[in-house]
Amino acid sequence: MAATTPLLAPKASQPCLTQPPNKITSIKTLAESPGLTTIPSKYIYSCNFSDQVASDHEYTIPVIDYSLLISANPNQRSQVIYELGKACEEWGFFMVINHGVPESLVKRMIDVVGGFFNLTEGDKLEFTDKGVFDPIRCGTSFNASMDTVLSWKDFLKVFVHPEFHSPNNPPEFRGISSDYVKKVRGIARELLRGISESLGLEKNYIDETLKLESGLQVIAANFYPPCPQPALAMGMVPHSDHGLLTLLIQNGIDGLQVKHKDKWFNVNAIPNSLLVNTGDHLEILSNGKYKSVLHRAVVHDKTTRISVAMAHGPCLDAVVTPAPKLLADAENHQPAYIGIKYKDYLQLQQSSNLDGKSNLDCLRV
Repeated sequence: MAATTPLLAPKASQPCLTQPPNKITSIKTLAESPGLTTIPSKYIYSCNFSDQVASDHEYTIPVIDYSLLISANPNQRSQVIYELGKACEEWGFFMVINHGVPESLVKRMIDVVGGFFNLTEGDKLEFTDKGVFDPIRCGTSFNASMDTVLSWKDFLKVFVHPEFHSPNNPPEFRGISSDYVKKVRGIARELLRGISESLGLEKNYIDETLKLESGLQVIAANFYPPCPQPALAMGMVPHSDHGLLTLLIQNGIDGLQVKHKDKWFNVNAIPNSLLVNTGDHLEILSNGKYKSVLHRAVVHDKTTRISVAMAHGPCLDAVVTPAPKLLADAENHQPAYIGIKYKDYLQLQQSSNLDGKSNLDCLRV
């Protein structure tokens, strides 16, 4: 995507749909409507002239070599832990290479997720209109019942740990996703051990304090079909993620942007890398040293983007607070955030409008 392409524009005053469908059940259905040349007004974002998109050469996104993190060479591991801490503190985002997940498995995971979105609306009906803690749910936008402007995307969310769930269709979804989520969960926990050490904590502090053996892991897959007016729509509004780390793969179509130094930056992924961003609960635990990163998704006029994010959080019953050691080392010894049970925070975020870091702001002292 060219960095100069306008992302947001003023609302159009003309009718939006040449031949509107009788009922919009998903963005995929809408995008496939005959004669669709403009988008409905409820998908148009008003202009925001404060947005600045950095050139692709202005910054270099951190890259973490996972093979060195798990190396038996203490010097190599120490260097990667330093790089992890720097990436979390300065960016809240990094790419992981040499992670050991077979490229073939990544492709099969993306393909089977695409297969789910290609099911008929009737086949997906049993998973629509579900609550935050239903183990499988799908829909459109983020919270279509509350969003004032709808996102140009369909989503699928599946709880896969501590209890594994899977839709029955496509039939291969269960086996492929089971293999993939186990490998990614292991990587996430190892990254968190390195991050824990980078904060000056014990290697297993995050893992044990937040009970990651029973931690929540969720597939959050998004389907962004072609949009006739991509400069007017948003695939995903600016937001931060709940939890600790999100690890994402995509189908070779870029569209993820992260905010860095008040500019939006196009993420041009290294082939076969995992895209990782820090979440709100890592910000809480680190007492604000490692901040969750704002990110968003843009859409294209001719190509479909599929992303598969794996969100990793604490045990649902864990109360997340700033680490006491970090408070002892801080200048004023005061927490920057109040503690909250992870389950309560998840309920709060998933049941409200997605608006930057507004939910995390509620916890600031």
